[in-house]
Amino acid sequence: MKKTFALNTEPHVADIGGVELLFQPEVMGDDFMDAYQSLIDAQKSSGVSLDDLVGVDPAQLRNVSRALRDFLARLMLPKSAEVFTRLDVVVDGKPVESFTDAAEAEAYAAELAGARIVDGLRLPDRVLVELLEWVVELFGGGNGQRPPTSSGGSAAASLPPGRRGTANSRSAGSTRTGGR
Repeated sequence: MKKTFALNTEPHVADIGGVELLFQPEVMGDDFMDAYQSLIDAQKSSGVSLDDLVGVDPAQLRNVSRALRDFLARLMLPKSAEVFTRLDVVVDGKPVESFTDAAEAEAYAAELAGARIVDGLRLPDRVLVELLEWVVELFGGGNGQRPPTSSGGSAAASLPPGRRGTANSRSAGSTRTGGR
């Protein structure tokens, strides 16, 4: 008996407003998990929960956003990763220099009066989150869930032994919805 397994050979394409970002056709599980763990570590070290962003310090949020971009870039083809991670040092609204390394961009900007750093490919946070979800679905097992990173990611506990009750579930009936 022979079983044939297919491997993706064409890059996955994320089209964002006409900008195409190419992702690797296949990513080995350990490479994906290493990249994902880096994202989780950055999130934990910043003290930011991606599930609750209310009242988060903007500097902390920028660090998590940068870690998210780095995670996604590790799964892209090199030219797309360069476009995605490019940082522009801007003075008076005009880019004066571009970098792919945040530390280099910060050092350069520190030398210029009034300089600030902006992403070369500016995207709304919702698009970054959608990219994260899509990539996790592509490379993380295809079940649409984030990979487990803590005991909270474990499977649910088994039901206790014995017979299940036969009573009707209250949720099975219709419920009144106000305002309709």
